[in-house]
Amino acid sequence: MLRITKQTDYGIVLMTYFAGDKTRSVHNARDLATAAALPLPTVSKILKGLARAELLKSHRGVKGGYSLAREPDDIAVGEIIRAIEGPIAITECLDDTASDCDIQRCCPVRANWQRINEAVRVALHAVPLTEMIPNFGNIEPLIQPSGGEA
Repeated sequence: MLRITKQTDYGIVLMTYFAGDKTRSVHNARDLATAAALPLPTVSKILKGLARAELLKSHRGVKGGYSLAREPDDIAVGEIIRAIEGPIAITECLDDTASDCDIQRCCPVRANWQRINEAVRVALHAVPLTEMIPNFGNIEPLIQPSGGEA
């Protein structure tokens, strides 16, 4: 079974909170954790990774937190997955890291896995973050700024 990790799923959920906020406000980890009903340490870790990948901007200070680095139409779901999990690879031999596969050099199906992997990667990069936003309008009421740091 192919699955993304819970952390990646949570990352996509958190990014939809940012994308759904039409005011493009700065939100801190505590407020996002409360709104998404996720543990604060998990949210903090995910937000830092998304900021490292330049999908979010980090804002320091009393009213610090995070905001989208780009418009949500310009952020693909595939970028979020890559930011949290690393390169999209269906099989181990397609990952950027060294593989333990003994038959990698003479594998009869490797080329087909590469084709399938590319199709999945292209599909994930074709879905903008805006298409992941639930149909409940502006989420601003769900995230009440507390004024604390991220």
